[in-house]
Amino acid sequence: MSRILYLHQHFSTPEGGTATRAFAQARALAAAGHAVTLATGQYAGAATGLEGPFRRGMRQGRVANFQVVEYAIPYHGGMGLPARALAFARFAVRATPLARQGWDLVVASSTPLSVAIPALAARAPLLFEMRDPWPELPAALGLRSRPMLAAMDALADAACRRAAVTVALSDGMAEIARRRGAREVEVIGQGCDLDLFGPQVAPWRPAEAASGEVLFTYAGAHGVANGLDALLDAAASLHARSERRVRLVLAGEGPERARLLARATPNVTMLPAMPKRNLAALLAGSQAGLLCLAPVPAFAEWTAPNKLMDLLAAGLPVLSCVPGAAARLLARATPNVTMLPAMPKRNLAALLAGSQAGLLCL
Repeated sequence: MSRILYLHQHFSTPEGGTATRAFAQARALAAAGHAVTLATGQYAGAATGLEGPFRRGMRQGRVANFQVVEYAIPYHGGMGLPARALAFARFAVRATPLARQGWDLVVASSTPLSVAIPALAARAPLLFEMRDPWPELPAALGLRSRPMLAAMDALADAACRRAAVTVALSDGMAEIARRRGAREVEVIGQGCDLDLFGPQVAPWRPAEAASGEVLFTYAGAHGVANGLDALLDAAASLHARSERRVRLVLAGEGPERARLLARATPNVTMLPAMPKRNLAALLAGSQAGLLCLAPVPAFAEWTAPNKLMDLLAAGLPVLSCVPGAAARLLARATPNVTMLPAMPKRNLAALLAGSQAGLLCL
């Protein structure tokens, strides 16, 4: 039996409304006979499984078959850059003494990249998981602070070179890890909990969805990187044409949600982030899934959207504007694929109105 420390600041159980990869991996490691402790912060929309008061800024207990240490360090996507950086730094400081204890293995899951700080302070072998490439992705999204980019660049290099194994979620991320000096790189893509998603799930539809409406559902973050204005543009065009057969459903939270809600047309339903079980019911009641990211070239190979796995596990046809790795995955996942070029919003609206089945990639 090995003693494993798992560092992931944004951990959630399936009761939360965010990704559960760390939960599934920690549970599997514990089921294999290892003693697993997972250290996390307080991520908005997440559910750590712990209850009760914090003492000295921390609480801990058993969740499923492993130990969870939760620090009272709130974080949400709507924070400004200074507040986000402070939350990341606070977690790194709090987790460092824990990391320096007698572990046999430390797993550090990024984002944020700052989890590498306590991981590098540990005396145990390191497995570094690259869930997003930092600083490449923040730079592609417009971050221009040279000191911050330089600090992240140095930290990413150190994590990749120190790690016995670096796990990347996509081939594009794997190439970045190798360029940074990673000794051994493994690509382990996103997955999905088939106990939660699948044909066994009873469908649920929002109250405002008419019985004859086809539901196109997006479930995920509502941030600048997600490019959700494209979906609302298409919905507005459909509404202007008095097209009543299609309803767009957007479920999730993020800094752009209030602005998007203000411009949503009557054929759009916006729901808050919901537990995975509730999301599975919504997808079971939908007729198609939506995968959307802003038109940033780096997204083609540097992202691995976990929401795509949920849509496929729910058995939904997927309408996507994401090129590169996600498009290739869709092409491999089903033989009935139509690949289309980027198109004007008016044409996109017509495509939505005419899509009842099939796997489509814009």
